Amino acid sequence: MNTEIKPVALVTGASSGMGKDLALRLIAEGYVVYGAARRVERMSDIEAAGGVALAVDVTDDAALVATVERIIGEHGRLDVLINNAGYGQYGALEDVPIAEGRRQLETNLFGLARLTQLCLPHMRARHFGKIFNISSIGGKFATPLGGWYHASKHALEGYSDALRNEVRAFGIDVVIIEPGGIETEWGSIAAKEAERYSGHGVYADLVAKFRQLQSGDRKSPPARLISDLIVKALRAKRPKPRYHGGMLAGPLLFLRRWLPDRVFDRMIMSAMR
Repeated sequence: MNTEIKPVALVTGASSGMGKDLALRLIAEGYVVYGAARRVERMSDIEAAGGVALAVDVTDDAALVATVERIIGEHGRLDVLINNAGYGQYGALEDVPIAEGRRQLETNLFGLARLTQLCLPHMRARHFGKIFNISSIGGKFATPLGGWYHASKHALEGYSDALRNEVRAFGIDVVIIEPGGIETEWGSIAAKEAERYSGHGVYADLVAKFRQLQSGDRKSPPARLISDLIVKALRAKRPKPRYHGGMLAGPLLFLRRWLPDRVFDRMIMSAMR
């Protein structure tokens, strides 16, 4: 395939997990891929596969501006934006400092929104673009200890719904991806954060159960499952607004939709006993 006609994709959070798998998968699919993450040293495999690794913190406005300017300067186009960067700030809401809550929203929502703002004019100019916002099944319900994480993903769902209808007339698709359990570093990081802030206080029992759930025997499916969903959406003439996949994604979303709040609460808390 001629380099000039290859579609160009930017993937944030590309140093591990779903982001890394997505970057490598799109390279294999024939895309020019820019992988962005804070830990650039962990993206050598993306570079070896033919991609470009960029050191980018999504909360750094200057870095976001420079990233988009570089891509447009080198290729004159940006076809696909995959907003994957994010993490889970866990710990009881009473315990987690408000500054950490703000940091969660800056990373999971505002950084994503700023990068999207920078990419949209270039997509509109070509009347084409695909924006994938990696949310979570946790954007549809909430569990104890994950209040700030769930708040960021609930907000992302609303943001994405509004954006989808704003840019539809410009030939731009906005797709929400809602992973369930996936084999990544996310769970261990979330458990460490919960332990850090709430592991020795009045919420210690909840933290102990949460850690037990995260280290259980059930093996989560690989990140490739999410890459498959995104490739499916990229190939679709008219992609769906939402795709979900991963451990328990379908059942939990179904139950959240149909169960009354108190019944769903009891179901969630029964897993924390």
